[in-house]
This record gives sequence, C-alpha cells and structure tokens, in this order.
Amino acid sequence: MKGRYLSWAASGAALCLTASALTGCGAVSALTGNNEVTLRVVAADYGDNPQNSSAAYWKDLADSFEKDHPGTDVEVSVYSWSEVDAKVADMVKAGKAPDIAQIGAYADYAADGKLYTADELLSVQTEADFLAPLADAGKVKRVQYGLPFVASTRQLFYNEKLLTDAGVIPKDAKGGWQPKTWADLEAAAKKLKAAGVATPFALPLGREEAQAETMMWLLSGGGGYTDNEEAYAIDSPENVKTFEFLRDKMVGQGLTGPVEPGKLDRQAAFDAFTRGEVGMLNGHPTLLKQAGEKGLKFGMAAMPTVDGTEHSAMGVADWVMAFKNGHRAESGAFLDYLYEPKNVTTFTNRYDLLPVTTSGYRAMEAGTGGASAQLKTFLQALPSARLYPVGKKSWAGVSEDVKRNIGKSVQPGGQPAKVLEDIAGAARAADPR
Repeated sequence: MKGRYLSWAASGAALCLTASALTGCGAVSALTGNNEVTLRVVAADYGDNPQNSSAAYWKDLADSFEKDHPGTDVEVSVYSWSEVDAKVADMVKAGKAPDIAQIGAYADYAADGKLYTADELLSVQTEADFLAPLADAGKVKRVQYGLPFVASTRQLFYNEKLLTDAGVIPKDAKGGWQPKTWADLEAAAKKLKAAGVATPFALPLGREEAQAETMMWLLSGGGGYTDNEEAYAIDSPENVKTFEFLRDKMVGQGLTGPVEPGKLDRQAAFDAFTRGEVGMLNGHPTLLKQAGEKGLKFGMAAMPTVDGTEHSAMGVADWVMAFKNGHRAESGAFLDYLYEPKNVTTFTNRYDLLPVTTSGYRAMEAGTGGASAQLKTFLQALPSARLYPVGKKSWAGVSEDVKRNIGKSVQPGGQPAKVLEDIAGAARAADPR
C-alpha cells in the first residue's frame, strides 16, 4: 500500500492489458466499434514478482465486466508503486488523465476539480457499503472523492523466544503476551537489553515510513496529527509528551538498538526482526508473510497506550478515483463492479490485505474468505481506525516534513516540543482554515 505497508511492489515498466488480452502499452483495442467506449484504468502493482502481479487480477476483472457490459472496453495499465503516482500525475499534466486511477492519494486532484464525486459515480448500495472511517477519509470538505481500495492496520509484533528467554513471557504462559501500557513496553525492553538482545524495540523513524510510526505513537499517547475538528494539532501537549517518552525512556536508555531511529527505515527494521535480532516493533500484515517465511515464532498485541486505556489504532488505505473525462456512467458501472463482494475478497485474499467494505469485512470475519486468524487480528481494529488526514491537499507536504525531521526529536538532547512546533507551523500555513 501507498502508506508503505506494501514495500515489496515490483519495479520496472508498466504492465498494460486490455480485457481481451495482454497487449503493449497504449494499445487501445482496434477492433471496437466507433460507438464503443474504452475506459482507461491505471492501477498499482501489489505483487512482488511477475507471477503474482496485480495485472492478472485486473485482466480477469475487465474480462468479466465486459461480458456483462457490451459497448464498454476496459484497458488497464499496471505500474509499480515506485512510479504509479508519478505516471498519473504526468498524464494529468499532459491533459490525458485516465478515466480511473488506483493510486496512493486523491486530494490534489479533488481540490483542482478534476474528479467525480462518489455520489456521481456509485450506486447507493455500493456507496453505503464502505466502512465509515475509510469513507470519511476519502472526503474533501465533507464530499467524498476518494474511494478506498484496500486497507491495513498495525499491531505490535514480538519475538516469542527472545521475550521468553528474557523472562518477559513465563515459559508456561498461554495466550500470548498482552502489554497494556508504555511502562509495560519499557520494562520488557529493559529485560531484553539485559539479556543481550541487540535491539529490544525497533523504532524506525527513517524516511521510508516515519509518518506511520509517528502516527502510531501519537494515537497511543492520546493525540494525533489532527484534533477532533480535523485541524492540525501536531504540537499538542499530548504529542509532545509522547516524543519526550521516546527520547528519554526508549532511546535515552539504549532500548532502541544501535541504529539511530532517524536513520532506521521500516524495511530494515522488518528484516532485522525476521533475523531474530529485534525483540519488539510495530508492524503491518506483510510482516506476517515475511516472518513466516523465515520460520520465526512471533506473537502480536495491540499497541500499548500511555495509561492503558484504549485508543484508536492507525489505519492506512489506498485509493481509487475517477477523472472527469466524460465517461461518468461507464466509470461508475465499472466501479460498482469492482466493489462487488466477490471481487473485493478475491483481491484482499490474494495479497493479505483488509477489505474496505462492510460486506467484505463480514466475509473475512466469518472466515468465508480464506483469511488467516492472524490477519483477522488486523481486521478487528479496522472499523474504529484513524487514517492519515489524506483529505487535506497539504498532507503530502506535511508527511514529507515528518519524514525529514521527526527523528531529530528523539536524539540525545533533542527538543520534541520545538520539532513538533516547527512541523505544525508549516502544516497550518499550508492548510489555512
């Protein structure tokens, strides 16, 4: 996912296809009649090799859609996550926007008046099926433009053997370890350090996904990027206290390992965890697969909070949008088809992702979609999850600011209040209310 929980996405040129056959890029079917409409779709690749590329899913979907909708052809171009957003941006700039794009952000295009609204596209049934927090995250000024495509939440992962050997988990314990507070986390990290674990708790605040690690900690401290009115509140007292805890209790006591958090990227932390070098870290569903392939025995728990009370988990979503190209009816019909329960679960099951619809959620929860019990743990946090403020046109810049600077706040002698104040000031200036 664009929230970088899908970091394996394939690189290279786009995989282009039409509904009738895989073809070369730009090869709109020459066999269609003049009265037929060709929908141009751009999508991101969630596979990690050519054999499991998302292109196969989109081809099957388009094939099936065309059989039921004579007169509409569908041409899909599938690009790696490293290039898909830029490809769509270039197309829009050249005046050749696709009809539908499945990418990481929509707010810029919505703010520029380039997108159809959900009301203009979808049937009432489809629109009502989106999970509420995801639908709300797709809104700009209370109007939905972004349609959630797939989602994820986060869990605290821990190495069972390391925690057992360090005495954090009793050897005869059953049911796993369930820390409730930051104090529990700190105490466990101290035991791991005393047992010689290289990185008791991995804190990746490097550029790859610092905005995600930051948000998880802000939420667990009772804060967040925005307040209840959706105004930026990055420098709130709760957020300052959160990063003072990280600076003083985690980094300051040598509990976060040999790599400076501001220089530790998410995938590097994941790799170290799968090698057995990390006791605990925050992770998303792809870590299930990576750790499982290494044969690592691990457990998961909800992210502990500052005082043990429950707070919202962090959610991440990728987005679908339809550009105003004069094909509103055709785009709407294709999107209604995309969000039919069978098509939603086919994609989420293939890539170990979470559905964005109530019908898909219920199918996975009931165990009818083939999802693992571990994946269902992530699912349970989704209905109440909080997402990045992606409806703000300014969010992309704010996220980049966090990536560049948040690591400075936890350095020895770092000043969390100053770092957060600087980020918040820039955010408010870019998003005047």
